Amino acid sequence: MITDPDVYTRGVPYEHLAALRRESPVVRVDDFWAVLRHSDVKHVLKNPKLFSSHLGGTQIRDPATEQDLGYVRRMMLNMDPPEHARLRGLLTKAFTPLAVARLTERIQGWARELIAGVRADGECDFAAVAADLPLLTLAEVFGIPERDRRLMYDWSNRVIGYQDADYAVSATVDADEVTDLARAALAVRPVPGPDGSMPDPRTRAGMPDLYAYATALGEYKRRNPGEDVMSNLMGHVEDGGRVSIAEFENLFWLFSVAGNETLRNGIPGGMQALLSHPDQYRRLLADRSLLPGAVEEMLRWWTPVMHFRRTATEDVVLSDVDIRAGEKVVVWFSAANRDETVFEDPDRFDIGRAPNDHLTFGHGPHFCLGAQLARVQLRAMFEAVLDQLGEVEPAGAPVRLRSNFQNGLKSLPIRW
Repeated sequence: MITDPDVYTRGVPYEHLAALRRESPVVRVDDFWAVLRHSDVKHVLKNPKLFSSHLGGTQIRDPATEQDLGYVRRMMLNMDPPEHARLRGLLTKAFTPLAVARLTERIQGWARELIAGVRADGECDFAAVAADLPLLTLAEVFGIPERDRRLMYDWSNRVIGYQDADYAVSATVDADEVTDLARAALAVRPVPGPDGSMPDPRTRAGMPDLYAYATALGEYKRRNPGEDVMSNLMGHVEDGGRVSIAEFENLFWLFSVAGNETLRNGIPGGMQALLSHPDQYRRLLADRSLLPGAVEEMLRWWTPVMHFRRTATEDVVLSDVDIRAGEKVVVWFSAANRDETVFEDPDRFDIGRAPNDHLTFGHGPHFCLGAQLARVQLRAMFEAVLDQLGEVEPAGAPVRLRSNFQNGLKSLPIRW
């Protein structure tokens, strides 16, 4: 049940996850071990020597071929120390508190503009409005021309939403509105086959437009370096090969897809939490000092990324369960974030919840680099909503993403 993407179009099966956790905190599902308890999830994530990201990648579904596995292993997300630490160390300065503070005012301005743009309408699809804030932010941080930011929207739809018929074929970018770099990439964008299917987006061949753009952007940054992350990485490609071209291109993939999609679903997910609990919405409206805590509770209660895989490197015992070397071990954040041994009344949305040791950004060496940047964007968007729209209410039924990986909303109609 927990792997059926159709289930998630109706909502995350929290009751089923809780029942499984009560049965055993580590339970066999299909061809993997699901890790459902908060403490066990932490243990797996902080021990890459026992539970590897590299051996089989970080998705439940195995890559189709050894060549495809080799491709995903070149991404930082699918690396173990020391290779993971080498790449991560080159990126950290873009996400220091000082770097995030320098961006905060711009992010707040973008959020105000996005909400001001719909305020007079009296209603909007909040999921569509919210989607632009992470795109604007990523374009700024990584040195992508602002006109090209919607490329990231389509790429993340195709990769994260491959189980959803609408998202798998996402192609919203108008070639007349983007740069020459983007137009060249769009020329090789794949189209659905006769049966409507698309190539596997986890392969290089399945995302030729993304890689064409990454290659062209890298060459542009080599000739015209700036202060952005992509220029910094290209400098390391040039400087003795500390970063390979393949690593540069795969980091671009990671930023464009993972850096966008999590927050893009986290913002409307936070709104859905407030809409489902109008008492908490009014509490926040009356006391803005609660906003930082409210953001943490949104992240816990919604949990955009529902799971990640590791692979056991040797025989190991986890919560009295014997796991063999080579077996898949999947940490289930949606379950861990509602573990009743850590969170009192875990299904309750409480913007004053403290402490709030959620695992939405992961744990251990792969803890999300952009966590603070994500928090700034969430606070900025909800500050803008509270200031300009006041209390909002549902204007129709939300439409959920068909995915067993990303807890997503394709549409969230609201009015005020």
